[in-house]
Amino acid sequence: MENEAKLWEPEAASEIYERIMTALEQVIDPELGIDIVNLGLVYHVYLYEKGLCVVEMTLTTMGCPLVDVITDDIITAMKDIPEVTATEVKLVWYPVWDPSKMSRYARIALGIR
Repeated sequence: MENEAKLWEPEAASEIYERIMTALEQVIDPELGIDIVNLGLVYHVYLYEKGLCVVEMTLTTMGCPLVDVITDDIITAMKDIPEVTATEVKLVWYPVWDPSKMSRYARIALGIR
């Protein structure tokens, strides 16, 4: 995976990236009812040669019992992106997630100031 060349440069892939992020916004954290993008859980998205999409993300807490649900929802959401032929979700724990990573929308929806 890491050895594969990226298929598109960031400038050329902006439209594809936007579609990927829009698809990821459809993935809802079941406990909080907010999408993983607005929660600030998605750290990086990489699109590699042959269509492999790697979503590097974290969770609000280690040991989240819903990790499989969220992972399955991400893989399902990526099926709507024609350039993506395979999806891998890579969980990372650094930097540690905290509420400051949430969008303004997510903070308002959760009543956090």
